[in-house]
Amino acid sequence: MDIFLVRHGEAAASWAESSDPGLSAMGVRQATDVAALLVQQIGAETRLWSSPLRRAVETARPLATMMRQAVREDAAFREVPAPVPLAQRQDWLRQFMQQRWCEQEADVLTWRTTILQQLLAIQLPAVVFTHFLVINAVVSHVLGSASTLCFWPANGSVTRFRLNGTDLELVEFGEEMITPVN
Repeated sequence: MDIFLVRHGEAAASWAESSDPGLSAMGVRQATDVAALLVQQIGAETRLWSSPLRRAVETARPLATMMRQAVREDAAFREVPAPVPLAQRQDWLRQFMQQRWCEQEADVLTWRTTILQQLLAIQLPAVVFTHFLVINAVVSHVLGSASTLCFWPANGSVTRFRLNGTDLELVEFGEEMITPVN
């Protein structure tokens, strides 16, 4: 059974500017493009999931409309919890992305475990609209990597996994970004 993790489209504001921005005009185009791509690859039994954050929900909307299906929002697929005020989040993020999982506080490790548990509990093929570091948390687990950052999924990219019994297998990396995370 396949599970597709889709990184949300380009946000209208950076991590330092807004805790929950919607999509930019480019992000809306990316959401439409990824929907057109996915609708050709998935079946009617595929379920749609999303982080509750606006940029992920807005990215899910075009595919949900094409499939005439509701999107299930799940807080497990939210971006990493930053333990600092909004103005300090970008600096915290840069530091986090250079660290290893063994250096993380309990709340971040719980966040990662919850993501993995939710993915393993999915019963039907799924598309999950989520965030850069959520995808990295899953990829690092699947690859057995100790690093918090394994690759740079582009906005609107699709990383494909296969659920094999009790674990996930990486089928295909999504397109990688060439500009920095905002």
